[in-house]
Parts: sequence; C-alpha cells; structure tokens
Amino acid sequence: MPEKTVDETAEDIMAPDREQPLLPDGALIVLLVVDGLLLGAFGLMFTPLYTSGIPVPMGIVLSVLVLPWLVRQAGEIDARPAVAGAPLIAWVAAVGVLGLFGPGGDAMLLANWQSLLLPVGGIGAGLWGLRAVMEREYRGRDGG
Repeated sequence: MPEKTVDETAEDIMAPDREQPLLPDGALIVLLVVDGLLLGAFGLMFTPLYTSGIPVPMGIVLSVLVLPWLVRQAGEIDARPAVAGAPLIAWVAAVGVLGLFGPGGDAMLLANWQSLLLPVGGIGAGLWGLRAVMEREYRGRDGG
C-alpha cells in the first residue's frame, strides 16, 4: 500500500468522508427531543408577553413555526410515527407539566385565549408536520 502524501492526508482531515455522519441517528433524535422540551418551556414563557398593552403571543408563533420543522427533521432520520413524533410528544409533555404544575407549584397556563391557543396551535402544527412525514413515507412505499 503506497504511503499518503501530505496533501492527501490534509484532504482527509479537512474533508472527511461524506457518508459518515458526525453524530449517530440516536443522538440526533435525542437532540430533537430536547429541542422539543425547550421549545415547550420557551413557548410557555413567551405566551403571555405584552408590548405596550397589546398581547403579542410570541410563544405561540415560535411553537407553530418551529415544531413542524423538528418533527420533519426527526422524520428524516426515522419515519416511524413514534420516532418522528418524539419532539411533539416532548413538547406536549413540557407544556402540560410546566403549564399545570409549574415551578413552585404555580400554573403557567393562565385562563385566557393565549393559553388555549398555545396547546391547540402547537399540537396542530406538530401533527401537520407528522402528517407530512407519513405522506412522504407512504408515497415512497407506493413508488409514486
């Protein structure tokens, strides 16, 4: 076997094999689940936000925009519904636990329209992302 030149060794270091991932799939799923948990917590914190007396539910907007992306990325790794929906499950758990039994026993989900819109919008957006993953999976199976 011929020895590699300095240039070939440098190329191997600077441009690693594209087929070998930087992180294993399981670690990526765990990161997406942690992102779902953090998104749920931030969504709860930013939902009752007011700007100059006007309610600006940034937590709802953030959850509705980011949660489908998390679900679709999990679906890229593994299209099984339980795995692809893991970020959604983590988000629901974070919103449910922190919203009803928050820090110090305080409920973070208040009795107003914003608190209703957060779970409805988040679950709807997450299920929309999961539906897109399932459609792509079934289309791939059917060949069309």
